[in-house]
Amino acid sequence: MPASPDDHLRPVDPDVDLSDPAQRPRPDWLLLAAIALGGVLGAESRYGIGRLIVHHGASFPWATVLINALGAGLLGVLMAVVDARTVHRLLRPFIGVGILGGFTTFSTFTVDLDTLLHDHRPGLALGYLVLTVFGCLVAVLAGYRAMFAWVRES
Repeated sequence: MPASPDDHLRPVDPDVDLSDPAQRPRPDWLLLAAIALGGVLGAESRYGIGRLIVHHGASFPWATVLINALGAGLLGVLMAVVDARTVHRLLRPFIGVGILGGFTTFSTFTVDLDTLLHDHRPGLALGYLVLTVFGCLVAVLAGYRAMFAWVRES
């Protein structure tokens, strides 16, 4: 059966009538505030690192690699804590979505990669791509494993 134009209006729960204001989900303002505050903290931290490790044009973007690998490692740490302990309901959105979402910058990674390619530096672009992807994978796994082992033992 083809999707109707109003499918996006259908509630997940068929017993909920969205035309009834009493049944409409209410925004969780505390959750949104936690994410927003975390986003500001993460973005400002990223800006600070970007100012400390300056990158121009077709040079290797070390700041972006560092930011994304550090963010991935911290995400692994956060997930280990969440897996091993009962945490406040706002911790994961505040840190994971807010701080780390504002801190990591995969859009800048893409722009840097494009810049390197357009400046005819394919070897540097490939190295940047490989280092970023594998660096982030290693960082998230290392952060998770180290923190999970530590939290479980304490």
